[in-house]
Amino acid sequence: MTDASPTVAFDLLTTRLLDDPDDDVVVTEKGLNVHGKLFAFLDGDALVVDLPAARALDLVDRGIASPASGGVVDARGSWVAIGDVEDWQELASEAHQFVGEPPVGRDS
Repeated sequence: MTDASPTVAFDLLTTRLLDDPDDDVVVTEKGLNVHGKLFAFLDGDALVVDLPAARALDLVDRGIASPASGGVVDARGSWVAIGDVEDWQELASEAHQFVGEPPVGRDS
């Protein structure tokens, strides 16, 4: 996704996720959803993803992400903004898996 505008990079990311029939990704006006839950969206030039709180804090500490404006950090997860499009595919996939997995003790 090098040298792409954020909109083009997001469209490419969306296409890749939609091409995998096992991912259960749905595109809505708000962003990318799995099982009816938002896991990623484009905010200006950044991809905003929902990740486990510890992972999100690690990415922020290393300068890879910044806390998303209005993002909530809680025991379940945290929304962070990723500016470098090179990181979008990996972190969107992590967010998809995190949000799409059922809570422990529930059927998948």
